[in-house]
Amino acid sequence: MTKAPSFVRPEEVLEDVQDILGERGDNGDHNDVKVALERRIRLKVDLRLCSIAGILCSLNLLDSGVISSASVTSMLSDLGLDQGNRYSVAIFIFTIASIAFQLPSTVAVRTFGPRIWFSAITISFGIITLCTAFVRTWRQMIALRILLGISMAGVYPGLTYLISTWYTRKEQQLRFALLQSGEVIVLATGGIVNFGLNQLDGYNGLRGWQWMFVVQGGVAAFIGIITYWWMVDFPENAHESFLFLSPEESRMAATRIEKDRGDVEPSSFSWPAILRHAKDPKVYGFCTMYFLQNLVSTSLSYFLPIILQGGMRFSPDKSILLSTPPYYYAVVPAILSSLIGDHLQLRGPIIVFNCATLIVGFCMLGFADQVSVRYIGTFLATGAYVANWAALATYQANNIVGQWKRVFVAAAVTACNGAGGIAGSFIVRRQEAPKYLTAVWISIGSHILIVACVAAFSLHFYAANQLQKQGKKMIEGTEGFRFTY
Repeated sequence: MTKAPSFVRPEEVLEDVQDILGERGDNGDHNDVKVALERRIRLKVDLRLCSIAGILCSLNLLDSGVISSASVTSMLSDLGLDQGNRYSVAIFIFTIASIAFQLPSTVAVRTFGPRIWFSAITISFGIITLCTAFVRTWRQMIALRILLGISMAGVYPGLTYLISTWYTRKEQQLRFALLQSGEVIVLATGGIVNFGLNQLDGYNGLRGWQWMFVVQGGVAAFIGIITYWWMVDFPENAHESFLFLSPEESRMAATRIEKDRGDVEPSSFSWPAILRHAKDPKVYGFCTMYFLQNLVSTSLSYFLPIILQGGMRFSPDKSILLSTPPYYYAVVPAILSSLIGDHLQLRGPIIVFNCATLIVGFCMLGFADQVSVRYIGTFLATGAYVANWAALATYQANNIVGQWKRVFVAAAVTACNGAGGIAGSFIVRRQEAPKYLTAVWISIGSHILIVACVAAFSLHFYAANQLQKQGKKMIEGTEGFRFTY
């Protein structure tokens, strides 16, 4: 368990600020000095935390990239995954294992510390991925997929939780977007790498798909090793991280978060203290939105090469290559929408706009006849759902208070996100090529429901804020706290 933070009086913070910047003086502008230090700390956190968080989260997507690229090679026939629903089972069994271990794995981030925990599970993920290259049957593949899901269970909810502890509410969406951008860039680059690795088919007695797992498993294990030094701790203990913040900067980082929402210090750990947050109806609304969102992201991330090959008649190699550009494009709407959302403090309208864009993209993918129009539709749909990951993460993180509640909600929404992934793994049906209308209609319908959820939340948040403004209600048990929508 990490230590409780040491908070300071405002005048002591100011002295720390002046000491760090070397600007102590009778005529100094105290406010400018404080703003300069906060900007300096924020930049350090951006460079260290957002970079490694994006890389680690990308390993989860990298798994989908590897197995989806391998699905258009000889892997399915080599392992007997081309019979019945075995390929879909291999996908969703990973998610089931992940769901089962997400809450305890997220709790472990606070218990053991981010550096130790993220390093350990990433090394495990890399070793298991590497071993996948040498399976001989579909049953062995499924067994390793279960272990893979367990090892990666805490990555996304744990990093979402960690990032939310470092940034004020008005700063969060851009940081979540940076995390998502790192993910999709690595995923897209992984597609190009997979194309190259597939050219090694037969080299040293390994098939192309086996080289994909060998190389990317080895890279993941190496990243896990350096994560121990690259990852940062929670704000109150950040000075213990390798070459990161000084004790004074660490105190300043913790104090600014305490001022924003008053939840830096965690209460004593107990399972009842965590599980009691299941009584909050908001949690189920957030979970529903994540479930609906991942119906689409899973169908696209795992099946895009199959859609390009079976639905648009591209060759296996071209399908792997053409699946990468939509992810590079997705960085643009993710960053732009997050900059607007943070600047204007808008959350719900950003989500609604992204949903509308995704619906347009799926209409182009499902109802157009020209291959070029359908391919452009994959850009719009991919960009919209990637942008909405950052928006949804911020939406829930902005509207809850408390360390253990953040742990619980991060694990709960990620679990429901995984449940959406299970459903999403079955909506792309090969026999429906080239249009895949079941996937198209479900994706459109799911995002209409997300818009309805946002509308319901907005009405609730507005009414609660009005009562808080009149002094008739305390939101989230925190004086002065108001919902952001």
